This record gives sequence, structure tokens and C-alpha cells, in this order.
Amino acid sequence: MKDELRRNLLRAIEKGETLFPGVHGYEDTVVPQIVNALLSRHNFILLGLRGQAKSRILRGLINLLDTEMPVVAGCEINDDPLKPICRACREKITAEGDDTPIAWMPRENRFVEKLATPDVTMADIIGDVDPIRAARGGRDLSDELTIHYGLLPRANRGIFAINELPDLAGKIQVGLFNIMQEGDIQIKGYPLRLPLDVLLVFTANPEDYTARGKIITPLKDRIGAEIRTHYPATVEEGMTITAQEAWVGRDSGRKIDVPQYLRQVVEEIAFQAREDKRVDRRSGVSQRLPITTLESLVSSAEQRATRTGEKSVVARVADVYAALPAITGKMELEYEGELKGADTIARELIRTAVGRVFSKTFAEANFQPVTQWFELGGELKLPELATTGDRFQQLSKIQGLMDHIGKLGVHDRKDPGPAAAAAEMILEGLWAHRRIGRSEERGFYADKPKQPEPRDPRESQNRGPRRQFN
Repeated sequence: MKDELRRNLLRAIEKGETLFPGVHGYEDTVVPQIVNALLSRHNFILLGLRGQAKSRILRGLINLLDTEMPVVAGCEINDDPLKPICRACREKITAEGDDTPIAWMPRENRFVEKLATPDVTMADIIGDVDPIRAARGGRDLSDELTIHYGLLPRANRGIFAINELPDLAGKIQVGLFNIMQEGDIQIKGYPLRLPLDVLLVFTANPEDYTARGKIITPLKDRIGAEIRTHYPATVEEGMTITAQEAWVGRDSGRKIDVPQYLRQVVEEIAFQAREDKRVDRRSGVSQRLPITTLESLVSSAEQRATRTGEKSVVARVADVYAALPAITGKMELEYEGELKGADTIARELIRTAVGRVFSKTFAEANFQPVTQWFELGGELKLPELATTGDRFQQLSKIQGLMDHIGKLGVHDRKDPGPAAAAAEMILEGLWAHRRIGRSEERGFYADKPKQPEPRDPRESQNRGPRRQFN
């Protein structure tokens, strides 16, 4: 089994094939370590927080198996016709010889996955004696032919994956010892020599996979390689993953365009959450956060388009706030965060993310004409269901605002959809940097309206013509 993986892996490397399609950001870190483990014929464990593609990587190992594999037809543990290990197959081949029926198993059926929970029993993983089978065959309970095999023997000549290994009960972890080292199993106290040919792979949270946690040290010692996964290192890597996973191509007959800067904001929210001290870092912030946020953002724009009757809309920064339920459910808060509330934390994360994207895009831009418009008494409140044309007209009244939308990728300043969305993003960025104010009641306004300069009271009494001296 492991030699088969080695052979196919080396062939894939020689051809320059992508080893784990759909997994991004691990090309120089995680993937080389997995390759070394497989070439060393090691069982390995992936340690990482939630949402780091651990399960996807394990399922991707299927692509390194042969397309089909010959097995003895009807065998519960996928016996090799040339090297059977179970008694039933040995007796069948002895009796039938070359006439023994052979079946071809596709590689998709050679992957067995189990989520470890405290209620998993030894019978689930290893197997148990089936008294009904013993009674029907008139056999003693110690007879090997009365055994009902568990998931691990049924994964023979394949890959057996256990997710969240530390959640497995201690006695089950003990039951894996001999299987990993000597290939022995015991069922109901009866020793049974069963040299399984299987690759064992596991996943776990680093916090639980310690001597203080729930993992048994001898089992940890028998796992060949310990590989750490991680979240995307850059916003660009995260955006690639989110774009791949998020469902944004809707079938409603309406065109929903999500600008690139909004995709950056969505990804930046996850990066900010992972650095925020009010968010539990031991639990992590899953990559599912930006994925579901982007999907909810598109749904908000789709709902607005349906209500206003527009066939084509551009997502707005307000749609990010409409995706709050997709954000709050993905974060485990510390005590300080619980005091403020998940909704408040999520809003602050959005504001910070908008500010980061705004700073990167408009590092040297001059927005004094825009802020001056608000300081002179200007206010802008955009109704939630305002059409794109209405929003564009109102935003165009702000002096100097439309002069900057080109840096957000809007090349046609007269195109209402992209122009209005970009202009709103600029106002939100100015608010994020506290250069203007915003509230639910007033919309955008100036924090401190500009007051006229005070005049000398005597000047109002003497308003005669002034003389100029050169």
C-alpha cells in the first residue's frame, strides 16, 4: 500500500503535477513535509486549527492511489487475491484456486474516514464477535469466521483517516498501538494476527495534541510525522481560496458584480480577527469566515436588486455589514470580547478591514475637498433600497469624491454602478480613519463642522471701504 503511494507520488513529481488540487498556500510549507512522510512510508498527523484544509488534504491522498485494485470478490477487508490474510479468503482460494472470483475496487472506495467522538467503541474501529453469525454457522465464538470487522480492517489496502484524534477514548487509542507497529489486533480477548496493509493518517488541534491534553503518549510516539498546517500567509492567498470555495455565481437571472476591493475587505476581516486579542486564538478563525461572508454579501446585493427591480447591481460596502451573521458565528471570543458582544466586535473588524484596504489604495491621495464639503454642513444618507441611479446622483454632489474612484478600478466615472459603489467605499474609508463621521440616523457627516471665523464686534460698526497699502 505505502509502496504504491511512493511509486505514484514519485511519478507525479517527475511530471510536475499538482499533488493536492484546490489547496493553496501550502506549496512551500506543508506539501513538502507530506511528501517526505509518504516517501518515508510514515503514518502522519496534521496539526492545525479549524478551517485549514486538513480534511481536504487527507482526501486528496486518494489521487495518489492506483485507479483500480484487484480484490477477492465479497471479502470484507479487501483481500489481495495473491496474499490473502483473512481465513475466509484463504479457504476460498484453497478450494476454488484460479476460479476464485475477482473484483476491481476503484480508488475512491479505498479511503475510510471517521470523526473521533467519545462514544466511538472498539467494535466501531477494530471489530467485534457477531453471535448471530456464530449461531448460523454453528461455530464457536472464538472462531475467526464469527468476527464482524470494524472500520480499520475494512480499510485494508487503503487509507484510514481519523479526524480530531485526541477526542478518541483512551482505550481506543490503546487499541491502535499494535496495529500501527506489529499488525496485531485483539477482539473480545482473542489474539488475532491480522497484518493490515493500511496508511493511517490523523488530524488534531495543537492545543489537544499535548502531554497535558487527551492524547496518549505511546500512540503519539508511534505516529511517524507531525505536520503543522496554517492559515493563508497573505491576503492574496486567502482571496484565492475564498474565490474558489464561495458560491457567487447565482442563478437568479441578475448579474451581481463584487469589486476587487470588497473581496479584499472580506479577506482582511479574517486577518484582523486572527490578530485581535478579543478573539480566542486557540480556537482560531476558520477560512470559512471569508467564504460565508462573501456569499452573504452577494446575497444581500441580490436581494436589493430583486427589491428594486434592477437586472445588474454592484455590491456595496453596506452589503458587508449585512453579512454580520456570517461573521459572528465563526469567532470564539475571549472574556473581553464577550463583554462587548460578538456583533460589536464584528462591526469593529469590518471598520478596521475597510481602513486597511483604504490605506493601501489611497496612501498619498488628498481628500481635503471631500472632508471640507462635510465640514461646511454637508450630510449624506443613502436609503437602503435606493436605486443605483439615485445613489450615483447623490454621491456625485460631493465635491472631489468622484476624482478618486479610478484607484479602485473604476475607469468610467459615468457608469453609475461601479462609480457609486467605489464612492461609498471611499466615504467608508474616511469614516474608518475618523476623518468624517457616520451614524444610522444621519448617514455621513462631519464630526466637527467648520465654524466661521469670529469677527471683531467693532468691525460691524465701521463697515466703510478699506484702504490697501502697497
